[in-house]
Amino acid sequence: MKETKLLEMTGITKAFASNVVLSGVNLTVNSGEAVAILGENGAGKSTLIKILGGIYKADSGEIRIDGEAKTIPTARIAADYGIQIIHQEIILVPDRTIAANVFLGRELKNSLGMVDAKKMEEETQKVIDDLHIDLRADQMVRDLTMGMQQLVEIIKVISADARIVVMDEPTSSLSQGEVEILFGIIRLLKQKGVGIIYISHRLEELFEITDRIVVLRDGAMVGDVKTKEANRDDLIRMMVGRELSSFYTRNRHKIQGTALEVKDLSHHKFFKNASFHACYGEIVGFAGLVGAGRTELMKTVFGAYQKSGGEIFLDGQKVEIHSPQDAISRGIAYVSEDRRGEGLILKNDVKFNMGLVCLKDFVRGIRVKNGKWDEMVEDYRKKFSIKITSPQQLTGNLSGGNQQKVVLSKWLAENPKVIILDEPTRGIDVGAKAEIYGIIDELAASGASIIIVSSELPEIINMCNRCYVMCEGKITGELDEQDFDQEAMMHLMTTME
Repeated sequence: MKETKLLEMTGITKAFASNVVLSGVNLTVNSGEAVAILGENGAGKSTLIKILGGIYKADSGEIRIDGEAKTIPTARIAADYGIQIIHQEIILVPDRTIAANVFLGRELKNSLGMVDAKKMEEETQKVIDDLHIDLRADQMVRDLTMGMQQLVEIIKVISADARIVVMDEPTSSLSQGEVEILFGIIRLLKQKGVGIIYISHRLEELFEITDRIVVLRDGAMVGDVKTKEANRDDLIRMMVGRELSSFYTRNRHKIQGTALEVKDLSHHKFFKNASFHACYGEIVGFAGLVGAGRTELMKTVFGAYQKSGGEIFLDGQKVEIHSPQDAISRGIAYVSEDRRGEGLILKNDVKFNMGLVCLKDFVRGIRVKNGKWDEMVEDYRKKFSIKITSPQQLTGNLSGGNQQKVVLSKWLAENPKVIILDEPTRGIDVGAKAEIYGIIDELAASGASIIIVSSELPEIINMCNRCYVMCEGKITGELDEQDFDQEAMMHLMTTME
């Protein structure tokens, strides 16, 4: 297939008040090409894509599609030009079928002007079958896993005859098997001449699926390299503007007595007979595929889910935890994998969010100890290098990495003994990841007991002292750091032996 230029964005500039977020950025995408946009949170990736998708208007610059200059004032006009964006946040109607969601807003009608549900199901099933996905068009979305819902978003875009597809962190909620399905879809789209813009913080994915990598830093383009000629260290250096001499930070800390012990803990639906322990000064990992039961196990320890059997011990004493408040009062913190949905109130400010867990320390009746509260916020702002304009800045306007630091600050202000971190670096850039790893290491050095739930095996291998592996609701193995091996872990993640 002859390669032609589908998209040219030239000299794109955008500022919000005095804050310049894009400065003369160029982006070209050819037919049948997958181009990655790489950069730290706040580098300008989202703004560039929103300009392409008709959500923002550029202050200056030009957009050409098939060589013709275009103005894209709305998302509808972008769709008319064949531009489709698959956002990281899933936007589906759970109580409708896959077919109804795929054709949402562009429903097919019969000769009487009525919605033709049968025709929509047939058309949707045709796309599903072409992509070799094990789904039925008449399935309800609410019955699908998060990973399969993400694939429905992709089916929706493909059925709309997209010519330029933007994928924003598309694998963040996918299992390994679903990732392989996604990569197969991308290869198929490339064969059909579709241009792909791929945004991900997972560098290993870029080397597998993209043809070029465009790097942004502080709103400017600092690199445009062919993937086969790219080097991981060079990409990181371009992204952060400095060497990351130690990406993972893990020092040797004194491991002391057992902080948390769980014996034969069970939930009637998600897991059974789970036993594990975590010591003070120790970082313990939990590995497993999506749906293995890791998050549900941790939420049960935290009291968000009710156990159906088993025992929990803190400092050797049996405790009953019926609610998150029980867990918090006993010194357990839980940092959710869904920081936007469960960890933060995005429409409130940084100060409010940081004080949520220890609000009792700052509010007495109608009296608010603003001085003490402000002091705590400033302390964590400096300690974790949180980039905010003021404590009154809306939390929803922060980058993913800074939001995660706010979540950590919220919990650490309560001085917990046991800190459960569920996917602590999901959706944040490499620079912010390195900073989060440094924070985790400092917490272990202070004597806290740390549990990390992670789908990234390199994160487990490089950060943890021990690791438990789960498969289909059971703990299938325990490994010490000297026995860490990705192949051995993957075997335990996929077998019930």
